[in-house]
Amino acid sequence: MNMKILGILLVTVGTLLLLYKGITYKTHEKVLDLGSLQVTQVETKTFPVSPIFGVVALVGGIALIWFSVKRVS
Repeated sequence: MNMKILGILLVTVGTLLLLYKGITYKTHEKVLDLGSLQVTQVETKTFPVSPIFGVVALVGGIALIWFSVKRVS
């Protein structure tokens, strides 16, 4: 049963990686600090993720589900 759950998790992660193609996050950087006056800059950055990882996770998840179902039958 654990292989089936892991397979479903891998299929979900693989699908999300194929859809989003990267992880976006924001950083706050202090630009100016003059006593009580503080100026910050918000910068949006993207960490790109190769679609190959999504395909590998998707195929691996399908294989785990297939073999866990086949093993039970």
